[in-house]
Amino acid sequence: MRKPLVVALCALALAGAGATPAVAAAPSPTGADTTTGTAPATSLTDVVNDTVGAVADTLSGLTAPKSAAVNFAGTVSLSNCSGSVVRMPDSAASDPALVLTNGHCLESGFPSPGQVLTDRASSRTFGLLNASGAKVATLRADRLVYATMTDTDAAIYRLNTTYAQIKSSYGIEPLTLSSSRPAAGTAISVVSGYWKRIYSCSVDGFVHRLKEGDWTWKDSVRYTSACDTIGGTSGSPVVDDVTGKVVAVNNTGNEDGARCTVNNPCEVDENGGVTVRRGINYAQQTYPFTACFTTGNRLDLSASGCTVPKP
Repeated sequence: MRKPLVVALCALALAGAGATPAVAAAPSPTGADTTTGTAPATSLTDVVNDTVGAVADTLSGLTAPKSAAVNFAGTVSLSNCSGSVVRMPDSAASDPALVLTNGHCLESGFPSPGQVLTDRASSRTFGLLNASGAKVATLRADRLVYATMTDTDAAIYRLNTTYAQIKSSYGIEPLTLSSSRPAAGTAISVVSGYWKRIYSCSVDGFVHRLKEGDWTWKDSVRYTSACDTIGGTSGSPVVDDVTGKVVAVNNTGNEDGARCTVNNPCEVDENGGVTVRRGINYAQQTYPFTACFTTGNRLDLSASGCTVPKP
């Protein structure tokens, strides 16, 4: 799972010394985020996150592959992950805005296998980025609408502001979730709000079952090797370079070549055959969610065509 392991002292030392920071590594499940949404610049956590973000900006400016068609507008940074402000194909400008990230990025820790969370109170904050990757606002959730790590790895928060208010205040539109399954060979960009970095590659194919530790995901997207995502890119939107729509949410990669362990997912085919691809990274498709939201961006798990896991 692509979460960062960042030590505040190291970040501050790097920022002061101008040294090149090391890439973040993904921790075990005990490293889950415990931030509860305190206001920016008023807590040590937020000060450290801002410092790390500044260091990351410097790094990404030197090393990040950029997509000509895709930018950072509408993406967000979390304390431990990446994410994006998203709309469903039929969302209205007056609807409360939604933020998409991974289930394993929850402030409460990793959901257990089989666990689905819905309609929970949340005051989590998100740093909204503009096209160049600069933070222009802090957005706040009022509800965790949905989260799970079963079959998929996704979390959707509802904000206390509408798409129209975000557009009026900051000139930023949400990203739209595609209602169609992506195709192999599709050119994509993985846009990390945490690192302010864009990875460009293609959909290499799809995985019948992707197993990592106690969790199993279905029909996962496998990237070509150019998308060598790192810790902190969890929750990044995977954007179709042609349509500009979100087709998946970035969530993991095999780091060490181990078999089916945390941070080392394995592929399991229809016959139970296992394949390990060291250094290859993955995402979870998002089109199933478009059938699960109705008027006013309300979650309706009983809606026709809604196939995501239910509580």
